[in-house]
Amino acid sequence: MTMAVGVLVRRTKDKVYAQAGALTVNLNDKVIIETEHGVEFGIVCEKEKNIEKTKENKEMYMGKVLRIATENDLIRLQNNESKNAQARVIVSKKIQEHNLDMKLTCVQYTFDRTKLFIYYTSDTRVDFRELIKDLAHSLKKRIQMVQIGVRDESRIVGGVGTCGKCLCCQMFLKDFSSVTIDMAKYQDLSLNTSKLSGLCGRLMCCLAYEYENYVQFKNKCPRVGTLVSTPEGKGKIVSVDCVKEVCNVEFSENDIKQFPPEQIKKKNNIDGKPEDYKKEEKNDNL
Repeated sequence: MTMAVGVLVRRTKDKVYAQAGALTVNLNDKVIIETEHGVEFGIVCEKEKNIEKTKENKEMYMGKVLRIATENDLIRLQNNESKNAQARVIVSKKIQEHNLDMKLTCVQYTFDRTKLFIYYTSDTRVDFRELIKDLAHSLKKRIQMVQIGVRDESRIVGGVGTCGKCLCCQMFLKDFSSVTIDMAKYQDLSLNTSKLSGLCGRLMCCLAYEYENYVQFKNKCPRVGTLVSTPEGKGKIVSVDCVKEVCNVEFSENDIKQFPPEQIKKKNNIDGKPEDYKKEEKNDNL
């Protein structure tokens, strides 16, 4: 068991654990830490807690918090951004010279500028060995190539979603959950993938936010088309409003009323029109 804080580093917001020692570190503090890649700048995202080494994380490198970031550190961080921009020009040029099928997302130095991370996307496997040799000779730095997915690319680059707000992945999402078209179908959304896709081209992460609520509520309700009994008589379920948490029950043409599922009793699973229900009711009376 080791006491450590969680720290987000670089634009990819990779989380690493670092021992704070005698330092008092709070959430959202800007810190300088020592990692396996060198000295890096990060933001504390998890309070100090016990980290137990298991079979899965026994090889995990435990960093060390060197200090809370000072004004000089923040100035150096700004200088690093200009260095990143200069390095990006060189890297982009070298990729073209080597004619590699890859899309450059960003380049970023560690805080001490001893190592350069190059993030890229590609649909195929890329042999960048010659590229690394060329860049190491030109930049005189250690180079690490990191292939990322299109969702990670959106997190790094950022942007504005169809809702008019900054992308969730850039603002607060730490992990990407699986999103399927069935989630949209269950929420009665239009199954137009172009409207359901985010800037990354994948289904929007927000489709998963309320999915469990829809599942839980719909499990309480009879299926659409089911003949039911309500406090105001017998009718048929024509739709379910998960936002208002009510079922729309049709008694006759243009006569639709709303009831919570607790007030509805399921009669059978026969799909049919209200007229069919009246026939069944007449037979019951006989």
